[in-house]
Amino acid sequence: MKQFAVIGLGRFGSSVARTLARAGAEVLAIDSEEERVQEMAAVVTHAVQADATDEEALKALGVRNVDVAVVSIGQDMEASIMATLILKELGVKSIVAKALNDLHGKVLAKVGADRVVYPERDMGMRVAHSLLSGNFLDYIELAPNYSIVELVAGPEFHHKTLRELGLRARYGINIMAIKRGEEIKVSPGAEDIIMEGDVLVAMGEDRQLEKLQNR
Repeated sequence: MKQFAVIGLGRFGSSVARTLARAGAEVLAIDSEEERVQEMAAVVTHAVQADATDEEALKALGVRNVDVAVVSIGQDMEASIMATLILKELGVKSIVAKALNDLHGKVLAKVGADRVVYPERDMGMRVAHSLLSGNFLDYIELAPNYSIVELVAGPEFHHKTLRELGLRARYGINIMAIKRGEEIKVSPGAEDIIMEGDVLVAMGEDRQLEKLQNR
């Protein structure tokens, strides 16, 4: 079982910690504010009040032994940079750090973050994509020019198999799952039939996804 440390329990950090805990992972949650720590105490494996910029405090908590540390400190850039640097020096295997902007992200990467995330920007992109298209329910950027979308199956899809639709041949797009009400079928086969109301989870290049959207 993987062990995680989540440092900073604002909206983003607490959401990450809760999701990891629900998935059965061991989670050490750390924040400088006692109230936030108390809120998470019943959710995660350990919740501790500590200063993330205090190397000795992080050592004492055994942070160096976790598989992944998530630095999700809010508006204090200096604290997030310091915490990332300390985690790197402690030898944490993988560090994911939340950035407020591109400059902050560049510094985090320089001091040791293995992955930098931009939750506010990414959420803004997802909302914008969903507003621009009535077909796309959700949008996740995997890499530049490569995404996963949730797409409402239009009438031209109804009662046809994935083989008949030929989305991979026509657009280079893979259907990862089909959502039907409360059910979800992962890795559907070529003979699976699309029904009215189905939602397709599709992965591919953005330009091909846009072609599918504008078909």
